[in-house]
Amino acid sequence: MSSRQSITVVGAGLGGLTLARVLHFHGIEAAVYDLDASPTARDQGGMLDIHEESGQAALRAAGLHDQFRGIVHPGGEAMRILDKDATVRWEDSGDGGSRPEVNRSALRDILLASLPDDTIRWGAKVTGARPLGDGRHEVTLADGGTFTTDLLIGADGAWSKVRPLVSGATPVYSGLSFVEAHLLDADTRHPDSAALVGSGMLFALAEEKGFLAHRDGDGRLHLYLALKTPADWATSGGIDFADTDAAKVGLLKHFTHWDKRLQALIADSDGALVPRPIYALPVGHRWTRTPGVTLLGDAAHLMSPFAGEGANLAMLDGAELAAAIVAHPDDIETALATYEQTLFPRSEAAAAESASNLVMCFRPDAPQGLLDQMARYHGEVA
Repeated sequence: MSSRQSITVVGAGLGGLTLARVLHFHGIEAAVYDLDASPTARDQGGMLDIHEESGQAALRAAGLHDQFRGIVHPGGEAMRILDKDATVRWEDSGDGGSRPEVNRSALRDILLASLPDDTIRWGAKVTGARPLGDGRHEVTLADGGTFTTDLLIGADGAWSKVRPLVSGATPVYSGLSFVEAHLLDADTRHPDSAALVGSGMLFALAEEKGFLAHRDGDGRLHLYLALKTPADWATSGGIDFADTDAAKVGLLKHFTHWDKRLQALIADSDGALVPRPIYALPVGHRWTRTPGVTLLGDAAHLMSPFAGEGANLAMLDGAELAAAIVAHPDDIETALATYEQTLFPRSEAAAAESASNLVMCFRPDAPQGLLDQMARYHGEVA
Protein backbone atom coordinates (compact mmCIF):
# COMPACT_ATOMS: atom_id res chain seq x y z
CA MET A 1 0.00 0.00 0.00
CA SER A 2 1.34 3.43 -0.91
CA SER A 3 0.22 6.89 0.19
CA ARG A 4 1.35 10.51 -0.05
CA GLN A 5 2.58 12.76 2.76
CA SER A 6 3.62 16.41 2.41
CA ILE A 7 6.06 16.68 5.36
CA THR A 8 7.42 13.49 6.93
CA VAL A 9 9.53 13.36 10.10
CA VAL A 10 11.27 10.08 10.88
CA GLY A 11 11.78 9.78 14.65
CA ALA A 12 9.64 10.90 17.60
CA GLY A 13 12.50 11.96 19.86
CA LEU A 14 12.79 15.43 21.32
CA GLY A 15 14.05 16.97 18.08
CA GLY A 16 11.42 15.47 15.82
CA LEU A 17 8.63 16.31 18.26
CA THR A 18 9.84 19.90 18.64
CA LEU A 19 9.82 20.29 14.86
CA ALA A 20 6.30 18.88 14.59
CA ARG A 21 5.07 21.04 17.47
CA VAL A 22 6.45 24.34 16.13
CA LEU A 23 5.02 23.56 12.70
CA HIS A 24 1.64 22.74 14.28
CA PHE A 25 1.84 25.96 16.32
CA HIS A 26 1.95 27.81 12.99
CA GLY A 27 -0.79 25.79 11.34
CA ILE A 28 1.41 23.39 9.36
CA GLU A 29 0.95 19.66 9.95
CA ALA A 30 3.60 16.96 9.63
CA ALA A 31 3.44 13.17 9.91
CA VAL A 32 5.89 11.63 12.39
CA TYR A 33 6.93 7.98 12.02
CA ASP A 34 8.51 6.12 14.92
CA LEU A 35 9.62 2.50 15.29
CA ASP A 36 8.43 2.22 18.92
CA ALA A 37 5.07 0.54 19.38
CA SER A 38 3.87 3.28 21.74
CA PRO A 39 5.17 6.34 23.64
CA THR A 40 5.94 4.11 26.64
CA ALA A 41 7.53 1.19 24.78
CA ARG A 42 10.99 1.89 26.22
CA ASP A 43 12.69 3.96 28.88
CA GLN A 44 13.58 7.44 27.65
CA GLY A 45 16.63 8.02 29.87
CA GLY A 46 17.37 10.21 32.84
CA MET A 47 17.84 13.91 33.50
CA LEU A 48 18.64 16.67 31.02
CA ASP A 49 19.98 20.14 31.68
CA ILE A 50 18.06 22.45 29.35
CA HIS A 51 20.10 25.41 28.16
CA GLU A 52 18.64 28.91 27.90
CA GLU A 53 20.08 29.60 24.45
CA SER A 54 19.07 26.31 22.83
CA GLY A 55 16.63 23.91 24.49
CA GLN A 56 14.71 26.66 26.29
CA ALA A 57 14.69 28.84 23.17
CA ALA A 58 13.14 25.92 21.29
CA LEU A 59 10.48 25.45 23.98
CA ARG A 60 9.62 29.14 23.82
CA ALA A 61 9.20 28.86 20.04
CA ALA A 62 6.93 25.87 20.66
CA GLY A 63 4.81 27.79 23.18
CA LEU A 64 5.68 25.29 25.90
CA HIS A 65 8.11 27.10 28.17
CA ASP A 66 5.62 27.49 31.02
CA GLN A 67 4.89 23.77 31.01
CA PHE A 68 8.63 23.11 31.00
CA ARG A 69 9.09 25.24 34.13
CA GLY A 70 6.54 23.04 35.86
CA ILE A 71 8.71 19.90 35.56
CA VAL A 72 12.05 21.40 36.66
CA HIS A 73 13.83 19.30 39.30
CA PRO A 74 14.76 21.58 42.24
CA GLY A 75 18.42 21.30 43.14
CA GLY A 76 19.23 19.37 39.98
CA GLU A 77 21.89 21.84 38.86
CA ALA A 78 24.13 20.97 41.81
CA MET A 79 27.41 19.30 40.93
CA ARG A 80 30.34 17.75 42.70
CA ILE A 81 33.65 16.29 41.53
CA LEU A 82 35.34 13.48 43.46
CA ASP A 83 38.57 11.55 43.11
CA LYS A 84 38.96 7.76 43.51
CA ASP A 85 39.11 8.16 47.31
CA ALA A 86 35.67 9.82 47.26
CA THR A 87 37.23 13.09 48.39
CA VAL A 88 35.15 16.05 47.21
CA ARG A 89 37.51 18.13 45.10
CA TRP A 90 34.97 20.67 43.86
CA GLU A 91 31.31 21.37 44.60
CA ASP A 92 28.66 23.82 43.47
CA SER A 93 25.11 24.12 44.76
CA GLY A 94 23.78 25.12 41.35
CA ASP A 95 21.71 27.94 42.86
CA GLY A 96 20.81 30.60 40.33
CA GLY A 97 21.98 28.56 37.35
CA SER A 98 20.49 28.92 33.86
CA ARG A 99 20.39 25.22 32.96
CA PRO A 100 17.55 23.65 34.97
CA GLU A 101 17.28 19.88 35.07
CA VAL A 102 14.21 17.97 33.92
CA ASN A 103 13.39 14.34 33.35
CA ARG A 104 13.63 13.45 29.65
CA SER A 105 10.40 11.43 29.75
CA ALA A 106 8.47 14.27 31.36
CA LEU A 107 9.74 16.72 28.74
CA ARG A 108 8.82 14.33 25.93
CA ASP A 109 5.33 13.94 27.44
CA ILE A 110 4.81 17.70 27.23
CA LEU A 111 5.72 17.68 23.56
CA LEU A 112 3.54 14.65 22.82
CA ALA A 113 0.54 16.22 24.57
CA SER A 114 0.93 19.37 22.45
CA LEU A 115 0.35 17.52 19.16
CA PRO A 116 -2.85 16.21 17.58
CA ASP A 117 -3.45 12.54 18.32
CA ASP A 118 -2.97 11.48 14.70
CA THR A 119 0.43 13.19 14.25
CA ILE A 120 2.55 10.16 15.21
CA ARG A 121 2.46 6.78 13.53
CA TRP A 122 3.68 4.43 16.25
CA GLY A 123 5.16 1.07 15.34
CA ALA A 124 6.14 2.40 11.91
CA LYS A 125 9.80 1.51 11.42
CA VAL A 126 11.42 3.22 8.44
CA THR A 127 13.91 0.91 6.76
CA GLY A 128 14.99 3.09 3.86
CA ALA A 129 14.15 5.82 1.36
CA ARG A 130 14.95 6.63 -2.24
CA PRO A 131 14.72 9.83 -4.30
CA LEU A 132 12.02 10.08 -6.97
CA GLY A 133 13.09 13.43 -8.41
CA ASP A 134 11.88 17.00 -7.82
CA GLY A 135 12.70 16.61 -4.11
CA ARG A 136 10.18 13.83 -3.53
CA HIS A 137 11.16 10.58 -1.83
CA GLU A 138 9.65 7.13 -1.47
CA VAL A 139 9.91 5.81 2.07
CA THR A 140 9.79 2.09 2.88
CA LEU A 141 8.52 0.66 6.16
CA ALA A 142 9.44 -2.60 7.85
CA ASP A 143 5.96 -4.02 7.20
CA GLY A 144 6.49 -3.59 3.45
CA GLY A 145 4.38 -0.46 3.12
CA THR A 146 5.62 2.56 1.19
CA PHE A 147 4.65 6.18 0.84
CA THR A 148 5.92 9.25 -0.94
CA THR A 149 6.67 12.60 0.64
CA ASP A 150 7.51 16.09 -0.58
CA LEU A 151 9.84 16.77 2.36
CA LEU A 152 11.68 14.07 4.32
CA ILE A 153 13.36 14.93 7.63
CA GLY A 154 15.63 12.45 9.40
CA ALA A 155 15.29 12.85 13.15
CA ASP A 156 16.02 9.16 13.63
CA GLY A 157 19.17 9.23 15.72
CA ALA A 158 22.65 7.75 15.53
CA TRP A 159 21.89 5.01 13.00
CA SER A 160 19.62 7.12 10.83
CA LYS A 161 18.01 5.48 7.80
CA VAL A 162 17.61 8.91 6.20
CA ARG A 163 21.25 10.04 6.53
CA PRO A 164 22.51 7.94 3.57
CA LEU A 165 20.41 10.11 1.25
CA VAL A 166 22.70 13.08 1.98
CA SER A 167 25.91 11.70 3.49
CA GLY A 168 28.10 8.62 3.53
CA ALA A 169 29.29 9.35 7.08
CA THR A 170 28.72 6.75 9.79
CA PRO A 171 29.26 7.01 13.55
CA VAL A 172 32.71 6.06 14.86
CA TYR A 173 33.41 4.50 18.25
CA SER A 174 34.87 7.06 20.65
CA GLY A 175 37.02 4.64 22.63
CA LEU A 176 34.79 5.06 25.70
CA SER A 177 31.96 2.83 26.88
CA PHE A 178 29.34 3.46 29.52
CA VAL A 179 27.56 0.89 31.64
CA GLU A 180 24.18 2.20 32.74
CA ALA A 181 22.77 1.33 36.16
CA HIS A 182 20.18 2.56 38.66
CA LEU A 183 19.78 2.69 42.41
CA LEU A 184 16.05 2.93 43.13
CA ASP A 185 14.37 4.84 45.96
CA ALA A 186 17.85 5.98 46.92
CA ASP A 187 17.13 8.01 50.05
CA THR A 188 15.42 5.03 51.68
CA ARG A 189 17.18 2.01 50.17
CA HIS A 190 20.63 3.46 49.43
CA PRO A 191 21.09 6.41 51.82
CA ASP A 192 24.90 6.39 51.73
CA SER A 193 24.94 6.49 47.94
CA ALA A 194 22.26 9.18 47.93
CA ALA A 195 24.37 11.31 50.25
CA LEU A 196 27.44 10.73 48.10
CA VAL A 197 25.74 11.85 44.88
CA GLY A 198 23.84 14.76 46.41
CA SER A 199 20.92 16.54 44.76
CA GLY A 200 22.39 16.85 41.28
CA MET A 201 25.34 15.52 39.28
CA LEU A 202 28.40 13.60 40.46
CA PHE A 203 31.67 13.02 38.62
CA ALA A 204 34.13 10.62 40.28
CA LEU A 205 37.16 10.34 37.99
CA ALA A 206 40.66 8.87 38.06
CA GLU A 207 42.96 6.67 36.00
CA GLU A 208 41.09 7.34 32.72
CA LYS A 209 37.78 5.97 34.02
CA GLY A 210 35.09 6.83 36.51
CA PHE A 211 31.49 7.25 37.60
CA LEU A 212 28.91 9.75 36.38
CA ALA A 213 25.80 9.78 38.51
CA HIS A 214 22.72 11.95 38.77
CA ARG A 215 19.70 12.09 41.05
CA ASP A 216 16.51 11.74 39.00
CA GLY A 217 13.31 13.52 39.93
CA ASP A 218 11.69 10.23 40.97
CA GLY A 219 14.27 9.60 43.69
CA ARG A 220 16.46 7.13 41.83
CA LEU A 221 20.18 7.52 41.21
CA HIS A 222 21.03 7.17 37.52
CA LEU A 223 24.58 5.93 37.08
CA TYR A 224 26.97 5.66 34.16
CA LEU A 225 30.17 3.75 34.73
CA ALA A 226 32.78 4.92 32.19
CA LEU A 227 35.66 2.80 30.90
CA LYS A 228 38.08 3.02 27.99
CA THR A 229 37.46 -0.24 26.16
CA PRO A 230 37.53 -1.79 22.67
CA ALA A 231 34.38 -1.27 20.63
CA ASP A 232 33.29 -4.91 21.03
CA TRP A 233 34.07 -5.03 24.74
CA ALA A 234 30.45 -5.57 25.77
CA THR A 235 30.19 -8.74 23.68
CA SER A 236 33.73 -10.12 23.86
CA GLY A 237 35.28 -8.55 26.94
CA GLY A 238 34.65 -11.42 29.32
CA ILE A 239 31.76 -9.79 31.19
CA ASP A 240 28.39 -11.49 30.85
CA PHE A 241 25.84 -8.70 31.14
CA ALA A 242 23.02 -11.25 31.01
CA ASP A 243 24.17 -12.31 34.49
CA THR A 244 23.91 -9.14 36.58
CA ASP A 245 25.69 -10.48 39.65
CA ALA A 246 28.60 -11.75 37.56
CA ALA A 247 28.72 -8.47 35.65
CA LYS A 248 29.01 -6.55 38.92
CA VAL A 249 31.97 -8.68 39.95
CA GLY A 250 33.64 -8.13 36.59
CA LEU A 251 33.10 -4.38 36.66
CA LEU A 252 34.33 -4.02 40.23
CA LYS A 253 37.68 -5.48 39.15
CA HIS A 254 38.24 -2.21 37.27
CA PHE A 255 37.86 -0.27 40.54
CA THR A 256 39.73 -2.45 43.03
CA HIS A 257 41.52 0.40 44.77
CA TRP A 258 38.65 2.88 44.70
CA ASP A 259 36.72 3.99 47.78
CA LYS A 260 34.10 1.49 48.94
CA ARG A 261 31.39 4.16 48.69
CA LEU A 262 32.08 4.42 44.97
CA GLN A 263 32.28 0.66 44.57
CA ALA A 264 28.83 0.46 46.21
CA LEU A 265 27.32 2.37 43.29
CA ILE A 266 27.96 -0.78 41.26
CA ALA A 267 27.57 -3.44 43.94
CA ASP A 268 24.23 -2.13 45.22
CA SER A 269 22.67 -1.18 41.88
CA ASP A 270 19.15 -2.42 41.13
CA GLY A 271 18.20 -4.24 37.97
CA ALA A 272 20.14 -4.93 34.80
CA LEU A 273 23.46 -3.36 33.88
CA VAL A 274 23.35 -2.08 30.30
CA PRO A 275 26.54 -1.49 28.25
CA ARG A 276 26.38 1.61 26.05
CA PRO A 277 29.40 2.23 23.80
CA ILE A 278 29.76 5.92 22.90
CA TYR A 279 29.78 6.74 19.19
CA ALA A 280 30.09 10.05 17.37
CA LEU A 281 29.93 11.39 13.84
CA PRO A 282 33.03 13.21 12.57
CA VAL A 283 33.37 16.72 13.97
CA GLY A 284 32.17 19.12 11.30
CA HIS A 285 29.86 16.60 9.62
CA ARG A 286 27.91 18.31 6.85
CA TRP A 287 26.48 17.54 3.44
CA THR A 288 25.75 19.16 0.11
CA ARG A 289 22.25 20.59 -0.19
CA THR A 290 20.09 17.67 -1.35
CA PRO A 291 16.58 18.44 -2.65
CA GLY A 292 13.68 17.54 -0.40
CA VAL A 293 15.60 16.04 2.53
CA THR A 294 17.54 17.12 5.63
CA LEU A 295 18.58 15.90 9.09
CA LEU A 296 18.39 17.09 12.67
CA GLY A 297 19.66 16.00 16.08
CA ASP A 298 21.85 12.92 16.36
CA ALA A 299 21.14 12.00 12.75
CA ALA A 300 22.96 15.21 11.78
CA HIS A 301 25.60 15.61 14.49
CA LEU A 302 25.87 12.65 16.86
CA MET A 303 28.40 13.49 19.59
CA SER A 304 29.42 12.21 23.00
CA PRO A 305 27.46 13.59 25.98
CA PHE A 306 30.40 15.58 27.36
CA ALA A 307 29.18 18.97 26.18
CA GLY A 308 25.61 18.43 27.42
CA GLU A 309 24.37 19.59 24.01
CA GLY A 310 22.75 16.57 22.34
CA ALA A 311 19.11 17.03 23.36
CA ASN A 312 19.40 20.81 23.44
CA LEU A 313 20.72 21.00 19.89
CA ALA A 314 18.15 18.50 18.63
CA MET A 315 15.34 20.67 19.98
CA LEU A 316 16.91 23.86 18.62
CA ASP A 317 17.40 22.14 15.25
CA GLY A 318 13.70 21.23 15.21
CA ALA A 319 12.56 24.72 16.15
CA GLU A 320 14.84 26.45 13.62
CA LEU A 321 13.95 24.07 10.79
CA ALA A 322 10.27 24.68 11.51
CA ALA A 323 10.85 28.44 11.55
CA ALA A 324 12.57 28.25 8.17
CA ILE A 325 9.67 26.26 6.71
CA VAL A 326 7.17 28.74 8.14
CA ALA A 327 9.16 31.62 6.63
CA HIS A 328 9.40 29.94 3.20
CA PRO A 329 6.31 27.73 2.88
CA ASP A 330 6.35 27.86 -0.92
CA ASP A 331 10.11 27.43 -1.34
CA ILE A 332 11.26 24.40 0.63
CA GLU A 333 14.75 24.45 -0.87
CA THR A 334 15.34 27.97 0.42
CA ALA A 335 14.00 26.89 3.81
CA LEU A 336 16.36 23.92 3.99
CA ALA A 337 19.37 25.92 2.81
CA THR A 338 18.65 28.60 5.41
CA TYR A 339 18.38 26.01 8.17
CA GLU A 340 21.54 24.13 7.21
CA GLN A 341 23.58 27.32 6.87
CA THR A 342 23.13 27.87 10.63
CA LEU A 343 23.08 24.19 11.60
CA PHE A 344 26.53 23.26 10.32
CA PRO A 345 28.77 25.75 12.17
CA ARG A 346 26.72 25.46 15.37
CA SER A 347 26.89 21.68 15.49
CA GLU A 348 30.58 21.66 14.55
CA ALA A 349 31.44 23.89 17.51
CA ALA A 350 29.42 21.73 19.91
CA ALA A 351 30.89 18.48 18.57
CA ALA A 352 34.43 19.83 18.91
CA GLU A 353 33.72 20.82 22.51
CA SER A 354 32.22 17.43 23.26
CA ALA A 355 35.23 15.56 21.82
CA SER A 356 37.64 17.79 23.73
CA ASN A 357 35.75 17.35 26.99
CA LEU A 358 35.78 13.56 26.67
CA VAL A 359 39.58 13.61 26.42
CA MET A 360 39.83 16.09 29.29
CA CYS A 361 37.63 14.08 31.66
CA PHE A 362 39.52 10.82 31.15
CA ARG A 363 43.11 11.98 31.21
CA PRO A 364 45.56 9.93 33.29
CA ASP A 365 45.57 12.72 35.91
CA ALA A 366 41.76 12.86 36.20
CA PRO A 367 39.89 14.61 37.68
CA GLN A 368 42.40 17.47 37.27
CA GLY A 369 41.25 18.40 33.77
CA LEU A 370 37.65 18.81 34.88
CA LEU A 371 38.72 20.72 38.00
CA ASP A 372 40.69 23.14 35.84
CA GLN A 373 37.74 23.62 33.53
CA MET A 374 35.37 24.36 36.40
CA ALA A 375 37.86 26.89 37.76
CA ARG A 376 37.90 28.63 34.37
CA TYR A 377 34.11 28.65 34.13
CA HIS A 378 33.81 30.22 37.55
CA GLY A 379 36.57 32.76 37.04
CA GLU A 380 38.87 31.22 39.61
CA VAL A 381 41.93 31.26 37.32
CA ALA A 382 43.15 33.65 34.69
